[in-house]
Amino acid sequence: MIRRLLRQAAGLFARHRTGRHGAARLALVAGVLLLALAAGALAANNSVTGQKKEEGGFQTAAPTAILIDAETGTVLYEKAADTPTAPSSLAKLMTAEVVFNEIVAGRLTLDQEFMVSEDAWRRGGAPSHTSSMFAPIHSKVRVEDLLRGLIIQSGNDAAIALAEGIAGNERNFATQMTKRARELGLTRSTFGNATGLSDPANAVTMRELARLAQHIIKTYPQFFPIYGEREFTWNKIRQLNRNPLLPLNIGADGMKTGFTAEGGYGLVGTALQNGLRLIVAINGLKTAKERADEGKRLLDWGFSGFEARPLFAEGQAIGDAKVYGGDRGSVPLVADRAVSVLVPKNTTDRISARIVYTGPVPAPVQQGQAIGRLRVIRGENVTLEVPLKAAEAVERGTLPQRAIDVVTELFIGLVRAGVARI
Repeated sequence: MIRRLLRQAAGLFARHRTGRHGAARLALVAGVLLLALAAGALAANNSVTGQKKEEGGFQTAAPTAILIDAETGTVLYEKAADTPTAPSSLAKLMTAEVVFNEIVAGRLTLDQEFMVSEDAWRRGGAPSHTSSMFAPIHSKVRVEDLLRGLIIQSGNDAAIALAEGIAGNERNFATQMTKRARELGLTRSTFGNATGLSDPANAVTMRELARLAQHIIKTYPQFFPIYGEREFTWNKIRQLNRNPLLPLNIGADGMKTGFTAEGGYGLVGTALQNGLRLIVAINGLKTAKERADEGKRLLDWGFSGFEARPLFAEGQAIGDAKVYGGDRGSVPLVADRAVSVLVPKNTTDRISARIVYTGPVPAPVQQGQAIGRLRVIRGENVTLEVPLKAAEAVERGTLPQRAIDVVTELFIGLVRAGVARI
């Protein structure tokens, strides 16, 4: 709307700069600009911020928690989900992701062997009195076995051995973990080591751990089943999987637990029921029992209380983005898949969807080009964000078309400057 009004203002100004009725025409131009300014201010006031409120009707003892749908990322529940917290052994999800990525990229194989250094043995093995794979000092262990020691037994010796084998030392590997987190869009999580043991640089949010778990489940189907294995024996020592959800007959098949004095008892868990997979991430609990109970309660609540509601079919145009300097003024936007959202059964909450992008988008625009995101709001909460791309290409416009866009953007700049001064 603003763009159309400003185009009209530019045309009026060009046609009526002089003449007997010049003053009246300029007044009309000023009126159109003021209308555009008012519309711009209204649009700014209607902007949407991220989800902050907890879901009504459910409470958890976990200081920080989130529950999401693994397929769509729909947020079913959250509590302080963006608060940084010490990850403890939940950090090993990131350790494993780096290893998985190295294997998929061809830089590492499952049969490759890494030595268990004295440091890995002393700080993460039997002498450490922490969770351990109990690999003997200076022994050589296959990457595949180290992964099972890392995931099933939560072995700190396995984590350090993998870190040293891949990056030379654990500090370099931790830098690689943080870098990889940024590549995955995890902007708030940092890592100081591969184990999750106490380190000031270790800080994560439950939202980002849930997103990391979602990424692992979707991206590495060949490795994800390891998280559901009930036991692993190494060095003649049999250890059960530390995930308390696995034996509860609720469809749980992953992923990781953690505990340190700083972080408390934490859990990232996932379960599958009737084709629906949920992911729960909680931290800061006081006991291992409380951790197990709260993880199960959140999953049970999600499975029993929600249903899928379709919003847009696959390939359906969801909206348009404004284009600058193109042969057309806009481009339709689509998602990679059908868009649906999980909502509480029998809910009366209003569901709305808004497109968020930085624009206008300069031409040329390629088909499939990433443009922005669809933000789905239920009630007052943002529950889902979906990437959007251009449904078709937009070529550069003719010189007159581009000139009109230049004038329009000039007026938009003036309006923005006026808003900034108000």
